Amino acid sequence: MSNSPSSSTQRPAQILVIDDEPDLRTLYELTLLREGYRVEAAGSVSEAWQHLEAARFDAVITDMRLPDGQGMEIIHRIQKNQRSERCVVMTAYGSAENAVEALKAGAFDYLTKPVDLKQFRAVVASAVQARTTPQPLAKPVQATPAGSNRAEAEAAPTSGTGIAALDRLVGESEPMRLVKSRIAKVARGMAPVLVRGESGTGKELVARAVHACSQRSEGPFVAVNCGAIPENLLEAEFFGAKKGSYTGSSQDRDGYFQAARGGTLFLDEIGDLPLAMQSKLLRAIQERSVRSIGSTQEEAVDVRIVSATHKDLHSEVQAGRFRQDLFYRLNVIEIAVPALRDRREDLPALCKALLSRIAQDGGLPVPHLSDELLRRLAQHPLNGNVRELENLLHRAVALNDGDELHLDLMGGFTAAAEAAASSAPAPLSPVGADALAVPAPAPSAPVVAPPRAAPPPLPSDLQAYLDQQEREILVRALHESGFNRTAAAARLGMSLRQIRYRIARLGITTPNGDDGANSSHADD
Repeated sequence: MSNSPSSSTQRPAQILVIDDEPDLRTLYELTLLREGYRVEAAGSVSEAWQHLEAARFDAVITDMRLPDGQGMEIIHRIQKNQRSERCVVMTAYGSAENAVEALKAGAFDYLTKPVDLKQFRAVVASAVQARTTPQPLAKPVQATPAGSNRAEAEAAPTSGTGIAALDRLVGESEPMRLVKSRIAKVARGMAPVLVRGESGTGKELVARAVHACSQRSEGPFVAVNCGAIPENLLEAEFFGAKKGSYTGSSQDRDGYFQAARGGTLFLDEIGDLPLAMQSKLLRAIQERSVRSIGSTQEEAVDVRIVSATHKDLHSEVQAGRFRQDLFYRLNVIEIAVPALRDRREDLPALCKALLSRIAQDGGLPVPHLSDELLRRLAQHPLNGNVRELENLLHRAVALNDGDELHLDLMGGFTAAAEAAASSAPAPLSPVGADALAVPAPAPSAPVVAPPRAAPPPLPSDLQAYLDQQEREILVRALHESGFNRTAAAARLGMSLRQIRYRIARLGITTPNGDDGANSSHADD
């Protein structure tokens, strides 16, 4: 028996089933009656609306194509009249665009025909649970900002777990208030969510908040860094493998989809997936079933997909590096996470929260956060976002020898340089005396050519000289990106693998204590 409410003291959930095929309608009715629900049935849009005008339902399951209209009409009318029913649509096989359209219109979930009854029961139970699970009273996420979209800011009651997850998104600036409001709203359905933002902005925290605020919060949250898995292992990691299906496979193993059953699968850096794997992922998402390597049978999986990227997927689609159909499937709902430079008013709260965590992890008292340190941080570019801020504070705590923290910006950033960098980051150039810019003369002054400097002496060891120049450029790029190697590589026009190789070859040590050669942690 699934999560039907018949076993509790609550009234049985009421379901409206809409399908113009009598045999299928009867099959759905009997399936739901066995689960303990009360069921009404309709064969057309007009008949369905008669039922909806006469009573309230917990969920509505409707076919997309009906004799006198489309199931979308029912969804739109329910949304327009601000009714509480959760809508599940049934679409024909291969009609992915219909499912995406329904989810964007406000449908809770969708099913593909021919409908698998086990999946049918699970989706209905999830929809009913979203309506009937009692939630503790919660403080509102934020007051609705003046002039903002009221519907966007409205959110369902949030559980204690959800409130804690939202609180981890530190900041009361308007961009963060809008992010939290959107999380609380989109968490209520099953529509896929795409979290977009620069590296280091906290995209995984947003994904975890979506999961924690949903009715799936008791289920697992499985996070996958798509760019960190070797290409030849992707299929086994995602879909699992049977014993003996490949060399070294000594037992059956689950993939990420199986591990996330009943919960949320977070696909971080989705833009790094190879095209071949993108097509397999698309099919798994559309059909809600996966086939392990070495198996002849597909198995149904009940997961919600949340993905994230720092790339511009529109451009990736245009360039042919990302499948357009997968993009539209993943980007049903988008949450844009603001860069730290767009919410600098959150710096005091962020610093306080980060210092508390750093001190707790190190068993130290929380150091004093001076106004001078905050001023210098506010002038720093912080191109690496919250991750760079945390890195700077970690270094400040590690080098602290008194009551107040002192910021070590590495490379002798003066206050003037910081102020200039806060408005426009300087392009990368070799670090050295000859890299300093010479101010241009005033327009009214006669232009006098500077005396030609004597050429520098030829290096006695060309390779050592070039290595030193490369090392200085890499150190600067890493520092300006908060030691985020993916961001540094992007600024220098190279791949993550190339910058890792150079870091290891040149012996550059990062604050994380590794040289990049065998790093397995996420670089974003």
